[in-house]
Amino acid sequence: MTERVLTGDRVTGKLHLGHYVGSLKNRVALQQQYETYILLADVQALTTHFDKPDLIRSHLREVALDYLAVGIDPDRATIFVQSMIPEIAELTVLFSMFVTVNALRHNPTIKSESKNSGLDDMYYGFLGYPVSQTADIAFCKATIVPVGDDQLPHLEQSRKIVRRFNELYKPVLVEPRALISETPRLVGTDGKGKMSKSLGNAVALDSSTEEIAFKIQRATTDPGHPEVCPIYAYHQAFRLDEAPEIREGCEKGTMGCSACKGQIALALEQLIEPMRERRSYYAARPDTVDDILISGTRRARSIARDTMGEVREAMSLNYFD
Repeated sequence: MTERVLTGDRVTGKLHLGHYVGSLKNRVALQQQYETYILLADVQALTTHFDKPDLIRSHLREVALDYLAVGIDPDRATIFVQSMIPEIAELTVLFSMFVTVNALRHNPTIKSESKNSGLDDMYYGFLGYPVSQTADIAFCKATIVPVGDDQLPHLEQSRKIVRRFNELYKPVLVEPRALISETPRLVGTDGKGKMSKSLGNAVALDSSTEEIAFKIQRATTDPGHPEVCPIYAYHQAFRLDEAPEIREGCEKGTMGCSACKGQIALALEQLIEPMRERRSYYAARPDTVDDILISGTRRARSIARDTMGEVREAMSLNYFD
């Protein structure tokens, strides 16, 4: 039986090169090998954007366009909307009955994300993010979940929840395993941390030629020290074969920052140009995009119904069957 992959993104804004390096490029490859389900996590976006539902509504389609632009094939991968699968919400509630608050509070990812989000208080939905994420994985019985190192605590908690369910009731759910990304996080153009739209240091996947040049031109550099220079990090990410030459030129002072930036700007333009073309194609056909999302959500919903039938039977909640 073909293994099933579950991956996705919170729909909090357009995606950027950091997303491409960290996950999207890998998804394009995974869809050739596995039965792939890609989640538009609008409910989980509400954990930090609950007061901006209209923004999430627009972002959902923007992220969908980004998926199609990078090469996600709707004939191979199932793209679906989280909030339109009520079984995910039902499974989240059932899991929450035996997950302790202490276990959630001690999740290191929750701690760091809470701090980074600047929340004055811990909201119930935010604290329960790992429970919701477990339901995302379990409803379709995904066997593989691609994650970065920072998301491993979430997945380990998901594995524990699934294991506990199977022990308490009946072994009907699948314990997923991690597919760890070995790609380092892409540093932002300011060199101060990971690329992030909220920090203004990101290059969006729909950037124009002029926008790419502007972002790269303004990027921070550290002449003679490529190991801490974001521009050199981009050479490593997008021009790996040429990176040693760039490093040598930087360290010896035979290549200036302007020339170095010019080469990476050209490489990024060559990478993003076909994405812009695919994005423009789908952006001009909103009904086609809606059909892709509706069709994918229906496929996911069908699987969700089957899984919840097994879950209810295992928990003796199928009162009238």
